Amino acid sequence: MNNITINMNNFMTNHPQLKYIFFGGKGGVGKTVMAGAAALWSAKQGRKTLLASTNPVHSLSNLFGQNVFGKPVMVCDEQNCYAFEIDTRETIERSKKEIREKINWFLKFADITTKAEDFIESATMNPAFEESAMFENMIDLMFKDEYDFYVFDTAPTANARRLLGMSKVYSLWVEKMLKSKEEAKSLRELLSFSKKKEKDPLLDYLLNFKDRMAHAKDLLTDDALTAFFFVTLPESLPIAVITRFINWFYEFGIPVGGVVVNMVIPKDQVHKDSAEFVRNRVSMQNEHMEQIWKIFGDKVRAVVPLFETEVKGDAMLNRLADQLVRS
Repeated sequence: MNNITINMNNFMTNHPQLKYIFFGGKGGVGKTVMAGAAALWSAKQGRKTLLASTNPVHSLSNLFGQNVFGKPVMVCDEQNCYAFEIDTRETIERSKKEIREKINWFLKFADITTKAEDFIESATMNPAFEESAMFENMIDLMFKDEYDFYVFDTAPTANARRLLGMSKVYSLWVEKMLKSKEEAKSLRELLSFSKKKEKDPLLDYLLNFKDRMAHAKDLLTDDALTAFFFVTLPESLPIAVITRFINWFYEFGIPVGGVVVNMVIPKDQVHKDSAEFVRNRVSMQNEHMEQIWKIFGDKVRAVVPLFETEVKGDAMLNRLADQLVRS
């Protein structure tokens, strides 16, 4: 197979309600530039678009040549296009404050005199704490619904997998917490001499959080609204990475929009007198492209050429957008 059966433009046309798209893949394959090009393309269609980075190692400011850290900023002089690198530090501090409040609620309700600070450090030292904070920030953006279209530049695939899967993980955790709280509440009421009903703010929080996670899961698993695009190079390792993770996304119910192949050397630029290194690279890429077509077939949405210079700034992003979403 050597042509694109259903390209990105057709995919977008066939999904008119699409609102949230994610770009992911192995590190170094070009997720950020693809996300930037997609956001610019969306904005040029007249939609107010937000490009947000959920990667702790942000690259958007470098891509656009302007500071977009901590707040949405208009980029490429495009009135409808905004970029935003989420301030993870601020998110973590806010999450720590919220955890402190919740632990204080719990200790007060359980009549335990231990100070909340004794639990804070252990609660926030969890390796997944930063991802949890980032997930909260991501769904906050989605719930505020201030933009017509959202493009997310995610962390490398394993991190994106955990990030987007958190709605399911959180839901399971909340169910277990609610069950434990109800059991503890029943036991306390049984042992209490007082029939006075006390308000339990932690239980209220859990119930609200349960609804919040249900809403997040609805958005992330709605194939009319959401699509995750895997970016790969015509090389064995990045192909293997997305092949392994693509099925996991299906299992979690996250709609997979397709695969974008990046940095393919244009064949018309290579001749018999080209450098041996270049000819060898093209031969290697040809073999891997055959593998890509065999594995992903009509899930391939675009084959993007290797440009003569790095993709950075307005002009190059527009060139990339033309290649990514072409008729």
